[in-house]
Amino acid sequence: MKPLNDAISAAVEAERQTRNFGLMEQQLADGTIDDRELAVLRGRDDHGYDWDVAVAYASGWTAAHAGWEHRFYSDGSHREAAKRDAYDRGFSDGGGDQADLFDAARRSNLAALRRDNQPTALPSARIARPAPSSWPKPSDHARPTRWSRRLLIVSDATIEEVTPGLMRVTGLHLTDEVRARAGTEAMTIVTIDRHAGFVVSDCPVETSVPIAAGRADEIIAEPRHGDALRAILAGVEIDDVLIAVQGDYLRIVDAFAGALPLCANMERTQNSLLQQRAHLRCWLDRGYDGTDNLGAGHIRWGKAIKGLTGKLGEFTARHVGPAPRRGHLIRIEAEGGELALGYATSTGEPLVPEIIVSNKTNIRREMAAALRTFGGATRLMDGRG
Repeated sequence: MKPLNDAISAAVEAERQTRNFGLMEQQLADGTIDDRELAVLRGRDDHGYDWDVAVAYASGWTAAHAGWEHRFYSDGSHREAAKRDAYDRGFSDGGGDQADLFDAARRSNLAALRRDNQPTALPSARIARPAPSSWPKPSDHARPTRWSRRLLIVSDATIEEVTPGLMRVTGLHLTDEVRARAGTEAMTIVTIDRHAGFVVSDCPVETSVPIAAGRADEIIAEPRHGDALRAILAGVEIDDVLIAVQGDYLRIVDAFAGALPLCANMERTQNSLLQQRAHLRCWLDRGYDGTDNLGAGHIRWGKAIKGLTGKLGEFTARHVGPAPRRGHLIRIEAEGGELALGYATSTGEPLVPEIIVSNKTNIRREMAAALRTFGGATRLMDGRG
């Protein structure tokens, strides 16, 4: 039985050594090997050492080459003598001389000289602009922007990530979302078409199959698509960009990010389809035709005991609850908690501080719009009559 066990152990040990040496040979072929690993291979090739003894040889060589003292650590194994001899030989091959009193100091100086003579590592190149895939999701922090200065990039197939790495075609209902807002016809909409690349379009008709990864690679490899995007945006002043694409479409946008304008607001839709729709609506809600004065700044949202609240400057929008007849009631309050009476738009139209919203899902949107409207309004009277 013992010969069989010995044979099995020998086979396992041979397999281990073959695997370890094979990994280092692959590193050597790839150019990713370091000096210590090269010493292991030299121990095998020059002296016929097996794996464990070759590692001891490399330890001795590394100690001498780095300017360290001779220091062999005993492991108490039955091969300790062979490992010690290999360590001593590696130490000698690395330039060490145990008989020299000043050997360690000499080698330490040589190691420092080698380091000083190495070329200075080049600093990592800084990215001139963040890739669109790293852009944040839309929020109501940014100030409203004129439709004519907004850029929306969409795809010919809307997709979402079902599980990591798995995409499926979905319906973002882009046309309904965009055209529900007045003034969007002045916005620049660019579609990534699987056949033509970047094209100017109205709201595209989505296909039933997303672009293939191979076709995306072909588009990325053709510089003319970047030139086409630059030609589309030439002469157009853009202050607000939304990338509403995912998957391979997003890879295409990343590849031609240099053709996109650098501006104050650069965002993209993310995550599930439901969240993408919410991000799209949030971004669309910030557009306006440029004729009204709107308040800028970060709307601070909070949950009060009685409902949602939002603050912008001196104004507070508060969801009071159900309206007297139907719908939901929103009140705009000035400082001190009083109704914001006596405010008017730039055209002199009085603003009503109590707003009824029919659909509860639109409460936050209507509160944000009201806060921006009151933030840009003029107070004509003190509001007490």
